[in-house]
Amino acid sequence: MTTSAEPRPDLRQPVHFLAFGFGAGLLRPAPGTWGTLVAVPLAYALSYLPLGGYLLVTALVVLSGIWLCGESSRRLGVHDHGGIVWDEIAGYLITVAGLAQDPLWLALGFVLFRLFDILKPWPISWVDRQVGGGLGIMLDDLLAGGLAGLCLWLVVVLSGS
Repeated sequence: MTTSAEPRPDLRQPVHFLAFGFGAGLLRPAPGTWGTLVAVPLAYALSYLPLGGYLLVTALVVLSGIWLCGESSRRLGVHDHGGIVWDEIAGYLITVAGLAQDPLWLALGFVLFRLFDILKPWPISWVDRQVGGGLGIMLDDLLAGGLAGLCLWLVVVLSGS
């Protein structure tokens, strides 16, 4: 969570602009929720790609995020600044992979991802505490996205959609 003691990034620097979700990570309250909201139209737009294209872009978001989040944190001198939300964007893209054209699944995926990201059940909580750097910033949200995505797919299958 961002506190008033955390430094404010200079969004003119591309690293901070991207890591802070185009500025969404500076919104209050709940910067992670605002960051995830940035991902919703992105996921929807990407859903018009073939699934392989969607997954490729998601992989690029994840891989670039390891560096972006780590570098933004390093420049700010704060590990996992509360306003860094590139990890939420990546996690949400994972959550709704293959389902992002349906507004119902986009909305349910949003709720599920935010729940897993906020509550951090095991093993997410363990990873959040144990893994540092850009990988650590990203990994807990990637796991939250994966678990939320599994739950979402289970709902899809059980609903017969």
